[in-house]
Amino acid sequence: MDAATAIKISLDTAEMIGMAYLQDLSDAELMKRPHPSCNHLNWQVGHLIVAENQMISGIAADKMPALPEGFAAKYSKETANSDDASNFASKDELFDAYKAQRAATVQVLESLSAEDLDKPTGVDYAPTVGSMLAMQANHWLMHCGQWVVVRRETGKPVVI
Repeated sequence: MDAATAIKISLDTAEMIGMAYLQDLSDAELMKRPHPSCNHLNWQVGHLIVAENQMISGIAADKMPALPEGFAAKYSKETANSDDASNFASKDELFDAYKAQRAATVQVLESLSAEDLDKPTGVDYAPTVGSMLAMQANHWLMHCGQWVVVRRETGKPVVI
């Protein structure tokens, strides 16, 4: 198996897990925090979308679609403490933005050679283009553990 295939499998696995955890949550449930000092799920998902746009834009300039107007500002560090749902995107808006960003990330991955994946990024947590692409799966999975807590608190079924 080549590196691009392994990265694509990781992206697909993270999407399967993340969507399984989020799919049946309501907009109101996405505003829940797994702990008072954690960000609510809506903010976390928006943060993941903004981060993916920024990280992949850093390795493939002009290849990512623009985020919806005002989206990045809704999911900045300054908004993390807000519990006002009107300040954030709806679940449908989050999912639409996610799908657009992830499709572009996959297109970037599919356009690169094995040599391209080894190119340095200058970023300590993802030092190569390949590791930056793999980070997209890892970043989603890092947050998924918090989503399980909200699922349990709201009585949702175990899905994975």
